[in-house]
Amino acid sequence: MRGHGGDHLCEECGGVFVGWGSYLLIHAFFLDVMKSLVMQQLSGEKMEISMFFLLLFLVCSVSADQTEAEKELFGQQIAAQQPFQQVAFSASLLDESDGDTGPFNTQVTLIFKHVLTNIGNAYNSGTGIFTAPVKGVYHFEWHLYGYGDTRVGAVLFRNGEHIFIAYEHPASGYVSAFNGASLLLEAGDQVSVRLCAGARIHDNKTHVITFSGHLIFTM
Repeated sequence: MRGHGGDHLCEECGGVFVGWGSYLLIHAFFLDVMKSLVMQQLSGEKMEISMFFLLLFLVCSVSADQTEAEKELFGQQIAAQQPFQQVAFSASLLDESDGDTGPFNTQVTLIFKHVLTNIGNAYNSGTGIFTAPVKGVYHFEWHLYGYGDTRVGAVLFRNGEHIFIAYEHPASGYVSAFNGASLLLEAGDQVSVRLCAGARIHDNKTHVITFSGHLIFTM
């Protein structure tokens, strides 16, 4: 509702949004009061109090047209955003047992059976494959553990594409290997970890072999 002199009345709270003409008058009034305060040479505490209320009054006297424009712009920005997605998972290779996996003559997709977190249900514990629910940038990490003189290695794949490898070849004793990658995925893209041909890894009840990932942001 429009009041006198271009002012706007708020129908919800009964307040007044000051129009442009009234805003100029308020600004001139503010300057006059400032000059008066300086001439009166008020004490520091009184000056701070007076300045606080004057600034509060000036800030509240905002143009109604500008406020509506800001509201419209904010609404457009919100509408342009995609729905917020929550995607995160973390799993280890074996549930509760100890044991070796490999070596095999060819690459084998590792199935991480002990699922700790699977927000969004994008990771399939039956196949070991993560399927992106939305287009966005995702981050993945995989950790390996092995022993003896047999190499330890596994590759992160996006669909059929080799991305990065985690690899170690110990002479003896125990060894670990890990790597990570941030990937731009389309909805439906699949990510998995494949054990290298001829490699062997060892997991136990402490869950040392893991595969994790999460959505950083949508695109």
